[in-house]
Amino acid sequence: MGYRIVFFDVDGTITNHEDGSIPYSTIEAIKTLKSKGIKVVAATGRPLSMCKELQELGIETYITANGGYVKHNQEVIHKVPMDKNIIQEVMAFAKLQNNGLSFYTEEFSMNGVTETEILRALKETLSLNDYPETNRLLHNQEVFLLCLFANDEAVTKYIHKFPHLTFKRWHPYVLNVLKEDVSKSLATMKTLEFFGIDKSDAIAFGDGENDIDMLELVGLGIAMGNANETLKNVANFVTKKSSEDGIEYALKKFEII
Repeated sequence: MGYRIVFFDVDGTITNHEDGSIPYSTIEAIKTLKSKGIKVVAATGRPLSMCKELQELGIETYITANGGYVKHNQEVIHKVPMDKNIIQEVMAFAKLQNNGLSFYTEEFSMNGVTETEILRALKETLSLNDYPETNRLLHNQEVFLLCLFANDEAVTKYIHKFPHLTFKRWHPYVLNVLKEDVSKSLATMKTLEFFGIDKSDAIAFGDGENDIDMLELVGLGIAMGNANETLKNVANFVTKKSSEDGIEYALKKFEII
């Protein structure tokens, strides 16, 4: 029957890992997939509000917030809202420790802590060159993902303070703060169930540690040439870099387009 759906990580996969642009070859590859009736899903650490350039490509299905919130057009497929009390407790402790926190609703906001390492992480993970605004209405909104910006030494304090929470690192300076599991693979499964597609009929592209479980889940897991070594080791195939038309190269190699 062939592959019926392709999941794409965004930053460093759909976008050029060097300058954040979307290569022409990738735009055309996505158009070709859609014309063949193959579903295209963006699976990203971004919140939905930062996916507008992808919507312009005709992508209708989004796994956002590293799997915390999934939407197809206007229909919510899957969401994992965090307990508001937990958010308040972590916010209070982070204020004492002076650590950065980011909050994923459909928008993206932070707690106002600034430092060089946070800015570097925002650039590397979300292609942001500046801090997002703080959100004064946060207490009235559903938060689908909470991220902590910290090194391992600082994280130890949080683990002792919040033994009921899981701190899951997905970037050298960023961790998911979890009560329930949030992952791209769980969100991928929910998306496959929604469309009635078996995981063996799915392809996934990625470049980061938060893509490992997604690539392991699907029938064909493809790591970008600019991916980290851990991801390359679990992938079925390593394509060229995102700056070298890696998506088009792999899709043509496997005769998907």
